[in-house]
Amino acid sequence: MKDVKAKVRAHDAIVGVLYLISVGLTLYTQNLNFLWIAVAVGGLQLISPATKFCPVYFILNKMMPDSEPIQDGK
Repeated sequence: MKDVKAKVRAHDAIVGVLYLISVGLTLYTQNLNFLWIAVAVGGLQLISPATKFCPVYFILNKMMPDSEPIQDGK
């Protein structure tokens, strides 16, 4: 259970950083196209419960093979 909590925290941190990068780049460059990063991440978060697949968890599952897989598409 400890590994699952670490994986969930890592997922939340990665997704949060992607949102901050998107907003930061938009504010810094004043190019609204960088907001598409936030839209894509949000879209993936919305469909992941239905598809049971999350790209971030896919990578974390590969990086932490000894832990219980989360949202591995099964």
